[in-house]
Amino acid sequence: MKNFSPNMLKTFESCPVKYDLKFNKKIIVPQNPILFEKGKKIHALANYYHKGSDISKLEKALNNEEYKIWESLKNNEYFSKKCIHSEYSVTAKLDDFWIFGRIDAIVKENKNYYILDYKTGAIPKNPEKDFQTMIYLICADLILPQKDSLYFVYIDLKNNENKIIEFSPNLKEIYKTVLKEKCKIITQTSEFEGKENKSICKFCEYNKICKIT
Repeated sequence: MKNFSPNMLKTFESCPVKYDLKFNKKIIVPQNPILFEKGKKIHALANYYHKGSDISKLEKALNNEEYKIWESLKNNEYFSKKCIHSEYSVTAKLDDFWIFGRIDAIVKENKNYYILDYKTGAIPKNPEKDFQTMIYLICADLILPQKDSLYFVYIDLKNNENKIIEFSPNLKEIYKTVLKEKCKIITQTSEFEGKENKSICKFCEYNKICKIT
């Protein structure tokens, strides 16, 4: 039985060859850790904060840019709601496939629940159709049976904005269909052909070993 994460589905969508190298052949290519340092710090702080830990020393270790981002997150109206899960792993079964992910936080207000995803970079261009949105909402819907409403909230820390998607029965069926079809396509693919895109390939960590570059 195959397992699929948002990252796996996004990778296949952008370049099947990269998917094959990364997830089938298990070829690990080191990336510059500096690219992810800011996001990791903010996510770690948010997790400690939600768990009630003393983060005063960690806050002092932030540089000016990181501290401004952290203050923006702390003052966000959704981040301030009651947290019930932080850095929470979720899974769901769709026919012969499993989908999984790790949610930044689930917060609530009365019987309304909100999946939070903090972005120090750009949020998806079409967040309602993003695989992360689909998988997280499908999974969260299973673990939150007694609810009035369920939302996915992308917290754009770069522009200090929120993008909110409200889950609905209609959207649920659409997401399940899309995910099952995409998972089926991947499992039935034997020859992974690349989608040459110079703007993407140039910065891909696999460009030196990829047959299409």
